[in-house]
Amino acid sequence: MVVSKEITRKEHSQVQLKATVSNADVRKEYDDLVAYYAKNIQLPGFRKGKAPKDIVERKLGEGLKADALGRILEKALHELFDAEDFPAQDKPIAYSQPELVDEPVLDMEKDLTFTVKYDVFPSVTVGTWKGVEIESPVVEVTDEDVQRELQQLQERNAIVMDKSEGAPVAKNDVVTINYAELDENKEPIKGSERQDFVFTVGSGANIYKIDDDILGMKKGETKVITKTFPADFEYPELAGQTKTISVTVTAVKEKKLPDLDDDFAQDVNEKYKTLAELKADLKKNLEKTLEQRLRELKVNDILEKVLTTSQIDLPESMIRLEQESRWRNLARRFNSSEEQLLSIIQSMGKSYEDMLAEWRPDVEKALKSRLIVDTLIKDLGITATDEELEAEMQSMAEGMNTSIDEVKKYYEQEHMKEYLREDVKERKLFDTLIAEAKVKKGKKQKYLDLMGNNR
Repeated sequence: MVVSKEITRKEHSQVQLKATVSNADVRKEYDDLVAYYAKNIQLPGFRKGKAPKDIVERKLGEGLKADALGRILEKALHELFDAEDFPAQDKPIAYSQPELVDEPVLDMEKDLTFTVKYDVFPSVTVGTWKGVEIESPVVEVTDEDVQRELQQLQERNAIVMDKSEGAPVAKNDVVTINYAELDENKEPIKGSERQDFVFTVGSGANIYKIDDDILGMKKGETKVITKTFPADFEYPELAGQTKTISVTVTAVKEKKLPDLDDDFAQDVNEKYKTLAELKADLKKNLEKTLEQRLRELKVNDILEKVLTTSQIDLPESMIRLEQESRWRNLARRFNSSEEQLLSIIQSMGKSYEDMLAEWRPDVEKALKSRLIVDTLIKDLGITATDEELEAEMQSMAEGMNTSIDEVKKYYEQEHMKEYLREDVKERKLFDTLIAEAKVKKGKKQKYLDLMGNNR
């Protein structure tokens, strides 16, 4: 069918494919389609399947040609992409459908030439990764860090009870509120309402950070709060914005904290006999978490350095797919539908495309880092054996205080074992990157600041 093809590489990992289908195949596909319609449609004055072909052609007109053209293009592209001699690097990625550059003209007396464009998997040239210089902060787990963990355990084991009627909201109280953003007419903005939202006052576990604003309120009381959020606010959708929020307190509870003693330790887990044993275990876990965080930061710093000397031209469809994924994740984070999220964003004077544009630099960086990792794993021939997977599952079982059979049962699910294999390969690559890097001691830092990424 295809008598010639011409492949041209464009920027942003896009390919332009020009192909020609022989006139004989064009005519055959068209005639076959006319014959199909002549056999299967019923035209006025003719029995089904008995209308002459020339009558069918006149009746269906340009629609028949358009249908034939679509079928010819589809068959031609399948033939091209399935051919053994078609370069793998020039085939479209799964989420990029070929688009016609110009609408071709179907002429029964000529060959058909058409041109499509589509995105391909980007070529990746990894920059220098051996001998990369990075700094790692100096951090240790202190008694203060252990005490903070102990207090959090104490909070989680607290007894929560209703406060007396008319008691004001105080720090550490557990409150239930209804809230909504208000417009300039003091009317609730659609999509911003939230009912029965529960949080601990002082924890900051609410999007508007209204902990201090509701201090002193009582059950049943409503308050209108106006807040201006700094430009570097943790939620970008509120950064630099001034919001008016109506808040109604519907319940106020207080916590009764248990005493920190040996009995408390035994209540946390029967394996502890004394409070000292619990504290020792907490410190051990904090040190393990610290080690993991320091490793993560080293890898991130190395990849950032490698990025500066790497060459990767990301296709637009790959970027767009990741942006849309982040949008859906943000909707889930707010426990809302995508339509409700859009309504909230629009109330801030932003659009869906504005949000995608804000995310784009971070999206590009994340995608390039992922491609560098995948390329290095392949180039270095890093593998993960079944024995290594077994050891990984054993480690997981010990960390979760469960049996390895339970862990194996989980990874028997479809594709899960392969995900684990990829994780092991990735970890082995990171071990190599860190071993080859020049790691210098950085500034001394507190554990809490490091875990909050305040570097």
